Amino acid sequence: MSASALSESDRVFAKKAIREAFPETKYGSAIAAQCAAFKFFVERKLEKKMTLRRVRTLWEGTGTRVDGEEKDALRQAKIEEARNEYKALRSRLASLEAALAAVDQDFHGPQMDAYRTAAGGMGRGNCTRNHD
Repeated sequence: MSASALSESDRVFAKKAIREAFPETKYGSAIAAQCAAFKFFVERKLEKKMTLRRVRTLWEGTGTRVDGEEKDALRQAKIEEARNEYKALRSRLASLEAALAAVDQDFHGPQMDAYRTAAGGMGRGNCTRNHD
């Protein structure tokens, strides 16, 4: 594999990872998402000096390289975003279940239990491991 192919792969990874970890939909704009990414990098106290310009380069996938330290931080950011999203979805699901249970007597019936079982127990709080 040539060096240019490797760096292209790294650039694609970084562009995809930073956008997944700091989605525009969550932050309201690309600039706000990039600022959140910058803050994340700064709080991680990377050995490399991170700038907003560098974050924008990662965001746009226009850099000539992606450092290993940056890739590691982006992987961690993706994991943290996935955990936060999972937690928010579980909370939203519990809220919806409570609202439905209050107005729908059949909500806790066998048909709904079958739906929840088919969905892997989502919303039931019956996971064997606490993900919070």
